[in-house]
Amino acid sequence: MNAWWRAGGRENSDRGAAVGHPADPFWGASLRQWNAVCWVLFAAMALGLAALDRPGASKYAALALLGCVALAHLVLDRFPDNPVLRPHTYLWVLVLGLGGLSYLRGGYAALFIVTLPHYWLFARTPRTSIVFTGLATVSSLTGSWLRQGWSADFLSSTLVSTLIVAAASVLIGLWVHAVVAQSRERAGLIAELERTQLELSEAHQRQGAADERERMARDIHDTLAQGFASIIVLAEAARAGLDTDPERSAQQLRSIENTARENLAEARALVGSAQSSQVAAGSVAQTLRRTLDRFAEDSGLTVTADLADIGCDQPTRIALLRCTQESLANVRKHAAASTVGVVLSRQPFGVELEITDDGRGFVVGQTRGFGLDGMRKRLAELGGRLTVTSSVGDGTRVLAVIPTAEDEVVA
Repeated sequence: MNAWWRAGGRENSDRGAAVGHPADPFWGASLRQWNAVCWVLFAAMALGLAALDRPGASKYAALALLGCVALAHLVLDRFPDNPVLRPHTYLWVLVLGLGGLSYLRGGYAALFIVTLPHYWLFARTPRTSIVFTGLATVSSLTGSWLRQGWSADFLSSTLVSTLIVAAASVLIGLWVHAVVAQSRERAGLIAELERTQLELSEAHQRQGAADERERMARDIHDTLAQGFASIIVLAEAARAGLDTDPERSAQQLRSIENTARENLAEARALVGSAQSSQVAAGSVAQTLRRTLDRFAEDSGLTVTADLADIGCDQPTRIALLRCTQESLANVRKHAAASTVGVVLSRQPFGVELEITDDGRGFVVGQTRGFGLDGMRKRLAELGGRLTVTSSVGDGTRVLAVIPTAEDEVVA
């Protein structure tokens, strides 16, 4: 029976599983149980025929029919892949065997009842199961009629009981098929749900990895890349002034050293997934003041600052610092300005950072740099926004606004 169950699974893979096929776990378990009952019944009937019936042609014919049915069942059970005895062939043997046994002797009811589930277990569709059940019923009644005739016993006992059992078999079989079909449908829905959940999980993982790469790229651009750019500018200026202004060159070399140390600290912080140490030290106003002083010293530009002492959470402080660093880097590389103004203030809607310069300006819609886009995304993560106002010859104004909870903003 286990071999037939496995063979049924292979046939399902080729033809598509039908409800009630033995490859289904429910039907496999049912087939194992009925298989044991059938073998017990085959043995009991054979012993009864051999021991109790009187010798004669009918006895040997009944034993032969019973042996054919048992042999067919055994072959199908042990050799499910054989090319001759297929499930429907076995069902035909069972139909003819029941008819012959009911003709040769009475007492076939037990075999008829026990083998009825085989029409549902081995047939491929409910319609085929009903057809074979009907054929078995007609065959059994025909054999009994030929043996008994239209007797009162045949009409009142055999006919009525056989039809009742057959009708009950059909009703129960259809009900079980419906239950199994619903179970298979639910199992399919659960499997589909699990696949969808797995796909969503993989999509979330991919999105998380992409977001993390973008965050790392933005942090590297805002910290290491800006530091390296400052080092290059300071090195070029120091080299140009070695002969004419050695004191200034020495100061620029010290700035290069300090910038390199800060970049090293930033790199360690990024590798360790820690926040920048310079952001953690002091308030955001103090952090911005140190950044502006370093910028004024390195660039020689005039920097005016009006920085309110605002308390805010760490992500807001980092965003304000990064926006300031990126804006100052753009001033140094592109603006050709002489004066930079920075205003940090608290507003009813949150924290506002304004950075202006008197440089050459630019057309905002034509910018393609990573810096402004990175600032916009960083602020958007905090629910803020970035506004850039500029025109050629009129300087640039960068306004960063970050909403902050009332209890997090302290003057």
